[in-house]
Amino acid sequence: MKKLLAWSCVALALASSAPLIAATKTVTLSVPGMNCAACPITVKKALSKVPGVAKTDVNLDKREATVTFDDARTNVEALMRATQDAGYPSTVTESAN
Repeated sequence: MKKLLAWSCVALALASSAPLIAATKTVTLSVPGMNCAACPITVKKALSKVPGVAKTDVNLDKREATVTFDDARTNVEALMRATQDAGYPSTVTESAN
């Protein structure tokens, strides 16, 4: 019985120390500085380098980037920082879970 109790305590300790399950999130960023055919390529490359980014769709006509990412690995601020560092400041226009 003591061994069972000890194993239960170990299992509980491991479970409580594990990170929470990550959620996939999608955000749409407004990137008004995109004005040529090369701009979306640069923005897409910058966003794709952010750890946790699963998918990036960049639309020059709408001047938007829609990004699907793992929220345990990155966040919206890191995505906005990536576009800023690439020379294309962005703001959040839409966010979905």
